[in-house]
Amino acid sequence: MSNIIPIDLLALSTNLNYLSSFPAFNTAEPAISLLAYNSTFATNILGENAKARQLYDLPWQAFHEMGTYHKATNSIYITSNWNGSLENPINVTVLSLDDYALSSTHYANLYEANGGTGYYPPGSSNSTTPPKLLFCDEGDFEHPSGLVAVDPVTNTSEVILNNFLGRNFSSLNDVRQHPETGDLWFTDADYGFFQSFRPAPTIPKQVYRFEPSTGVIQVVADGFDQPNGLEFSPDLKTLYVTDTGAQHVSKNLTRPATIYAFDVVEKVRLGNRRTFAYPDNGFPDGIHADTDGNVWANCGDGVHVWSPQGILLGKIFVGAQSNNMAFLPGGVLVFSNSQLWIVENIRAEGREICRDFGRC
Repeated sequence: MSNIIPIDLLALSTNLNYLSSFPAFNTAEPAISLLAYNSTFATNILGENAKARQLYDLPWQAFHEMGTYHKATNSIYITSNWNGSLENPINVTVLSLDDYALSSTHYANLYEANGGTGYYPPGSSNSTTPPKLLFCDEGDFEHPSGLVAVDPVTNTSEVILNNFLGRNFSSLNDVRQHPETGDLWFTDADYGFFQSFRPAPTIPKQVYRFEPSTGVIQVVADGFDQPNGLEFSPDLKTLYVTDTGAQHVSKNLTRPATIYAFDVVEKVRLGNRRTFAYPDNGFPDGIHADTDGNVWANCGDGVHVWSPQGILLGKIFVGAQSNNMAFLPGGVLVFSNSQLWIVENIRAEGREICRDFGRC
């Protein structure tokens, strides 16, 4: 499927039922469609040769969070959704880019994995691709939440952080490494508690900055309901943070479902908090930027793409909640729990593609 469907915003602005006239909004089962709310989505972001298809539809929720590439294994690492049992913890789904074959694994010291990123440990050279993966471990009743570095070649792992100056985190959710300083910026939410595998929270919901070379850690933002995904702009001057407060144990869309933007001040602090975007469906979870500064977030019906000014440009519509995604060279993978979708031959390039795939 490669047709890009234009959305008439003027028609939509005066007709609540406008979208229901499109087949994509009237299917009982999830299916993928490309919707252009602005002509640049079709011409500059996707391009005329973009094609979308489903790769997998599994009986379990293998495709939930993370989505980080590791060059030495030529694979994308994805974390599965919590399945309700501590006896069967969250899996790491490994998608080979050689042939899109799937496998599933666990790593020592990693108990309930969620978001993650490529990781340069202190002393390693960032002139190569990231040698390790970094996972947010939500923890469980016996193990604290923290950050766990994994070498997927040797299957070795190391906990690099599991507390804030002696206080327990709640459930670390997502993390990014600053490309210039090596600092780790991450969010802490309450989803382990909501899903009954973590104790009641004892600390506010916050965004943190951690220096893995010195141990320095500080809170850089608070005032969230549930801080979730985070991402730097390509010029590293802005940090975007999603608030998925609309989803606790149950969904309530009168609570926050918002992307906030912050100025990154002197590479160590945040300022000038402001609302960047609010989706028309569900809540924004995982978040990524492309090299042109467009912001891609996974929402209630697929991936929404906004301009750097916060204007909705288009959607990769799958008709179901999407939690995260992964850029590929010339493509993007879209995670929707049991379904995995791919859009190929796109023009947009993810912010970290050059680094992660060794294309710089």
